[in-house]
Amino acid sequence: MKRKLTIAVVGVLGGLFLFAGPANADGHDPDAAAAAVQAVMDNLWVFIAGVLVFLMQAGFAMLESGLTRSKNVGNIMAKNLADAAIGIMAFFLVGYGLAYGGDSGSGDWFGWGSFALSGVDLFDMSGGLSGATDFFFQAVFAATAVTIASGALAERTKFSTYLIFSVVTTALIYPIVVHWTWGGGLIAQISIGDAVYSDFAGSTIVHSVGGWLALIGALTVGPRIGKYGADGSVRTIPGHNITLAILGVFILWFGWFGFNPGSELAADNWVMFVALNTALSACAGVIGATALNWFRTGKPDIAVAGNGALGGLVGITAGCGTMTPWGSVLTGLIAGFIAVAAANFVDRKLKIDDPVGAFAVHGACGIWGTLAIGLFAKYDDAFLGRDDAGLFYGGGLDQIAMQAVLVIIVAVWTIVTGFIVFGALKRSMGLRVSPEEENAGLDVSEHGGPGLALDDAVTGATPTS
Repeated sequence: MKRKLTIAVVGVLGGLFLFAGPANADGHDPDAAAAAVQAVMDNLWVFIAGVLVFLMQAGFAMLESGLTRSKNVGNIMAKNLADAAIGIMAFFLVGYGLAYGGDSGSGDWFGWGSFALSGVDLFDMSGGLSGATDFFFQAVFAATAVTIASGALAERTKFSTYLIFSVVTTALIYPIVVHWTWGGGLIAQISIGDAVYSDFAGSTIVHSVGGWLALIGALTVGPRIGKYGADGSVRTIPGHNITLAILGVFILWFGWFGFNPGSELAADNWVMFVALNTALSACAGVIGATALNWFRTGKPDIAVAGNGALGGLVGITAGCGTMTPWGSVLTGLIAGFIAVAAANFVDRKLKIDDPVGAFAVHGACGIWGTLAIGLFAKYDDAFLGRDDAGLFYGGGLDQIAMQAVLVIIVAVWTIVTGFIVFGALKRSMGLRVSPEEENAGLDVSEHGGPGLALDDAVTGATPTS
């Protein structure tokens, strides 16, 4: 079996080399052959990267369920499953068209056309990515954006209401941001001096959108029962499984090697450079978050360290194609500090109950990572249009100002639409389960049975000694 596989691989590679070799008697054009092989490799790499991003749904599910109580793990899994299934379907039917459709000349504000991929050539790779490859990669990003908010709403939100939120986010809120940026719309048309926006893989476009929605959702639905005392005291509600949570962190970290390097949208040497910066920033995020929390509390909290890794990953997502390795380390280190400080501010000062620190990691660190381009950008990432755009490389303040414009416009859109959506759902369907249902756990009250149960509890058998 091994030998057959080896022969098959050698045969395929040999065929590619023959096809891409010098022109022969059959009239093969070597340049056209090389371009055809490169197009296949580009599409194959972006597809694989999309698969890695899709796997991040499992990482989010494990992280969120590990950091919450065992009576709600089934509900967490259900929401993440819904984000993948319903979110991608909503993006297919509506969101992709609003993000990238251009048939109506709607210009800077929203796209129009290509709904349900109508009119999209799913096979042609002559211009780069095929329609099928492009949609798949974009769709898994949309599912990621909405899943970010899931953990902030954990343990007290109606499942039916959450489904509506997931649909609206992937069909409307997120796609409009994509159109304004990667789709060439409103924000992409703005410049300050020589500076135009840069957000290589979505620190703001993906992560701060999810982070702001997480914050608004957690504020609107209110804290879990017992989280805050009448005297203003803050009670820690520990998660039930730190092993599950940290395994989720590692799966997310693994998936990020599709999220960031895949955003190059080609199989070239920039992919490995972006992966290097991604890895370094995540490592620095762990160190930064752990060090600050250890200094504050005297203990190196494991969950905080995990969120530090995620903060470093979110922070470098915007600038992974612009920064030197040392710039990535600094970005991740500061993101680790921010993840700790922002989580404490939201929890203890604002009294907003965000069980997994979604806003701190994705919102606050996403904002920082976007602004960090204005400080540390050394290389042109195909957005900036020039090298040495960062302040520390002589680029001046224009790039920081432009990055701030990006952050502010996206924040205003997401906050306003978030309040409208959550407010409408609260007044119509209701956002929150009853106190009795919350105390019983959402697995039982919302889904009909425990998501985590001992065999004896399920069968009714009497334990024996």
